[in-house]
Amino acid sequence: MSRASRIHPIRNGRPSRLRPLGRLGGAALAAVLAVGLSACAPDAVSESFLNGENTGYVAADGAIVEIPVAERGEPVEFAGVTEHGEDFDSADIAGKVAVVNFWYAGCAPCRVEASDLEAVWQEHSDADVQFIGINTRDQADTAVAFADEFGITYPSLIDVDTAQAKLAFAKVVPISATPTTLVLDKQGRVAAKIIGPIDGTSVLSTLVKDALAEDS
Repeated sequence: MSRASRIHPIRNGRPSRLRPLGRLGGAALAAVLAVGLSACAPDAVSESFLNGENTGYVAADGAIVEIPVAERGEPVEFAGVTEHGEDFDSADIAGKVAVVNFWYAGCAPCRVEASDLEAVWQEHSDADVQFIGINTRDQADTAVAFADEFGITYPSLIDVDTAQAKLAFAKVVPISATPTTLVLDKQGRVAAKIIGPIDGTSVLSTLVKDALAEDS
């Protein structure tokens, strides 16, 4: 990643400087890797990293990575079916800032961050912003029960059977832990990535506002 990209851990809802991994000793690096993957049990993408197949992994629980405009890749095109059986295509939200949250119901950090995600969604729901979850492990009835329990009003794609949506993003940015939250700019490019729970509302809200303020 270019030095122009900013990588910060989240501390009490505010980003601070992340110690470069290159300065850590072997034992410390192993500990950081363990923390980074401990958000929930490793999924298929995490396992690909452990097998040496995913060189883009950033091992830092609760870190944010902001990507400068000039370094963003191609727009991510993704689609699927929501927990309510409705078809979704990223073309439907073209021109909007999107927040994409990878989650599943049995993930403890996903449960912790659920109300914060909904709060940020409610804050920006009147703007050109769309939140959408990508559930990587559950069937629709479990996702619906989760939404009812935590008051989630934005949709989620049920991706467990095909991994179609997750693979679409993995081509552009590694999804190395659950939860992971991405902010997409108005062109559908990944502008920021939060690894682990969002830890309050201020950081994600700021990232959304920054994306909204960018020129189309």
